[in-house]
Amino acid sequence: MNESVTRTLSGIVYIILLIASTLYSEISFLVLFGLFMLLSVLEFCNLVSFNKLHALLLAALFIIYTLFAKNNLGNNITINLATLIISVTLILDLFKNGASGQRNDTAKAVLLIGYVILPFVLLAKYPFKGAEYNPYLIIGAFVIIWTNDTFAYIIGKTMGRTKLFERISPKKTIEGFLGGLIFALIGSYILSIFYNFQSAAVWMGAGTILVIFGTLGDLVESKFKRVAGVKDSGNIMPGHGGILDRLDSIIFAIPFLFLYYQIINYVS
Repeated sequence: MNESVTRTLSGIVYIILLIASTLYSEISFLVLFGLFMLLSVLEFCNLVSFNKLHALLLAALFIIYTLFAKNNLGNNITINLATLIISVTLILDLFKNGASGQRNDTAKAVLLIGYVILPFVLLAKYPFKGAEYNPYLIIGAFVIIWTNDTFAYIIGKTMGRTKLFERISPKKTIEGFLGGLIFALIGSYILSIFYNFQSAAVWMGAGTILVIFGTLGDLVESKFKRVAGVKDSGNIMPGHGGILDRLDSIIFAIPFLFLYYQIINYVS
């Protein structure tokens, strides 16, 4: 089968599965993203050569925590702070020349928790406001990410001249980034018309965070892959790579998005 056709069909199946599971019920949403977490954990272990059994045990503990722990503000802030510390560390690491130094198992475990597991915990908590489940929050976030990815690719391919971060991702351009951001903001405004439980300004603020930190998340994962000497984190999605390749943007952006909503709730 033609590679572009395979890629398109694979992408359609992924989008339908994600949207259908998110809309059907909170249980189907949690099951799907729990599965996504486990697959991402395994893929990350391959990238950094970490013991998969230890990693799965860590992931299982956090899945149990997500399902049974109370969704209170103190827990959320603690998880968010821990994730933000790792995220900022990884952003700073982008600007270091060459590969990162050899990491021991403790450092790999910390990265696994802060870069993969805790962001999935926040992602699982994101569509909940107390006991109320709002699937359109998470669907809206993915629509913004997909809009940015699509138009960043199109504009970067047709108009891109200035490299964004050539050392890590040679194909990304500043023109593509700005084009993706503009169309993501337009998409955020359109979302506010259909999903008017929050204002256009709030949607567009969320869109800005998703694009900026989602792009950084894509660069962070690209550096992990470059150090590991691989093109993709996995091969579960034909033409797309692994689950981590598909979710690297949103899991990196989610702690910043979570913080954004905490600030809005505090000042409102």
